[in-house]
Amino acid sequence: MALRSSRELVSRLAGRLSRPAGTAVALALVASVLVAAASTAPAETVAAPISVIIDTDPGTDDAMAILLALASPELDVKAFTVVPGNVTADQALDNTLRLVSLAGRCDIPVAGGAQRPLAQKLITAEFVHGENGLGDIELPASDCEADARFAPDLIIEMIHAMPGRITLVPVGPLTNIALALHKDPTIVPLVKEVVVMGGSITEGNVTAVAEANIYNDPEAAQAVFHAGWKVTMVGLDVTHKTNFGAPHLERLAATRGTLNDFATEVMQFLIDLSAQFGADGTPMHDPLAVGVAIDSSFVRTRHMRVEVETKGEFTRGQTVGNRYNMVERNEIEGDRLKMTGIDRVEPNAWVAVEVDADRFLSFFLERMAGL
Repeated sequence: MALRSSRELVSRLAGRLSRPAGTAVALALVASVLVAAASTAPAETVAAPISVIIDTDPGTDDAMAILLALASPELDVKAFTVVPGNVTADQALDNTLRLVSLAGRCDIPVAGGAQRPLAQKLITAEFVHGENGLGDIELPASDCEADARFAPDLIIEMIHAMPGRITLVPVGPLTNIALALHKDPTIVPLVKEVVVMGGSITEGNVTAVAEANIYNDPEAAQAVFHAGWKVTMVGLDVTHKTNFGAPHLERLAATRGTLNDFATEVMQFLIDLSAQFGADGTPMHDPLAVGVAIDSSFVRTRHMRVEVETKGEFTRGQTVGNRYNMVERNEIEGDRLKMTGIDRVEPNAWVAVEVDADRFLSFFLERMAGL
């Protein structure tokens, strides 16, 4: 019975309630109609939260990404794994524990991982993130304890426990993810997606062509991009368009609360730093990657082959995107190479090339207001 018809019948039956003899019968009929209507009414389907492991090196924008993830009901954060990058491994672990404690989420495992990149010295960025990595804002000591497991082992364990359900969201160098891959390549088909904050096909922020997370461990990045799973690259091509400026800061500051006040201080630190170089705001690098894990429509992507340069004197750490997924074929003929055709190369990454920046920034502020 359709709901509208049920209401009409209930209305007619209600008239009987004025007749004493028919009251009990009418009440019973009304109850049965309501039960039938409820059982046949279309149920609203609510999507299950996306299970994510966030690999992070806090880091100011990492801190904002962590808070956004914890404020978003679309995500079920299964673990934070920690990698060195913006700061040392020990500092990054301490920062993550303090953030999770501040949010009252000691239920989420926080595991330390690699201590250094695979094939180079660690490069930290206190100039950008403050000596403690959190804009020199001192958070209370953590009530949470670090998980005893090695981060790559924790990643492997959780992927096997939840096949097809885990989305990896690395927002730092890709060292931990590469180590997990090396130790257990069978995780590749079991991962739902890898949403990487890193790289660029147009620019760099460490060198002319290299983005910081990729530059900090190019060998790890090359392994991750070529593993065979679905990779979405959220790089500088889009993050540099998510400019968080004074009007956004004013809205954030108005929300108040322990987490919001901390976020306001961090964003003020970043805006002030950017102003020293003539910018009127600061990019939301890592938060955008978390946003894309929640809602992929924040960005438009192109499917292309991405290679990570590991040897170039001026190009080490560059993510080279083959926009047309084709290369020329050259064959030896005498003392020269002769072009004999064009070969297709298989794309290995969905590269974000456009972003709805205003909608994402509004989304970020709305979520922060709910903390």
